[in-house]
Amino acid sequence: MVGPTASGKTGLSVYLAGQLGGEVVSADAFQIYKGMDIGTAKVTPDEMKGVPHHLIDILPPSAPYSLGRYLEDATAVLEDIYRRQKLPVICGGTGLYVSHLIDGTALGDIPAMPELREALYAEAAREGNAALHRRLAEVDPELAKTLHPNNLGRIVRALEVHAATGLPQSLHQARSRRDSPYRLCILGLYAEDRALLYRRIDRRVELMAEMGLVEEVARLRAAGLGPQASQAIGYKELFPYLDGEKSLDSCLEDLKRATRRYAKRQLTWWRRDSRVRWLAIDRLTPEQLRRQALVLASDHDSYI
Repeated sequence: MVGPTASGKTGLSVYLAGQLGGEVVSADAFQIYKGMDIGTAKVTPDEMKGVPHHLIDILPPSAPYSLGRYLEDATAVLEDIYRRQKLPVICGGTGLYVSHLIDGTALGDIPAMPELREALYAEAAREGNAALHRRLAEVDPELAKTLHPNNLGRIVRALEVHAATGLPQSLHQARSRRDSPYRLCILGLYAEDRALLYRRIDRRVELMAEMGLVEEVARLRAAGLGPQASQAIGYKELFPYLDGEKSLDSCLEDLKRATRRYAKRQLTWWRRDSRVRWLAIDRLTPEQLRRQALVLASDHDSYI
């Protein structure tokens, strides 16, 4: 299940899993972290409706996590689900995770370089994320074109890979690609009226604030957010408020804008994949949406 944030992926995935005897496998780069609940719109126990969920709350927010680690973890989860004769429903907003998982991309055992990583994060803190993005564009222009300058975790990792191997990460990825091992049904949610989606995003941010987002961010920051977790949308936008540099209203408006931009990037990512079967959330009633999704998914061995 793919599509932009606030489109209803979580609810529809739970419904499909319940109807098809499935289990949900998260593909969200930040819902892996314990305590990052409100800001990531993490599914609650009540919303799970008894459906097992995987790769949620598996690490403290101080810990690093990578695409390679996700592929290892998610592949192990999928194998376990199939072994128990259940069906995986992959749901999440991190298109990179989903794409690499379903298309069978193996990254190889390129080691991390902790000292270099620390130095790169420190450089970004001093000079801004754009400085590292420009450096990446020099050694891996193909990958740099696909990354926003604020996607700091991926930029740092790509620079690590280049330093360790002398080759661009995009070349490693191209060499390791193989045919997908799954029969796929990729369902995508979108709104024909983009303004409707943006209104949903704005309302979600307002609800997050009412639910205690500021307190969550303050608590997590005091406990120690790692470099990756601190880049999550919904958290970094509130740091200026906690530091007394901006008003809360101003920071929440920044969060709304950042989330709308993220939703646009999510749509752009999946629009290029002709396999996605799109369902318009503003042209179907909730019941019609569930019914059409169930029909499309019922003839497949795995559901995404």
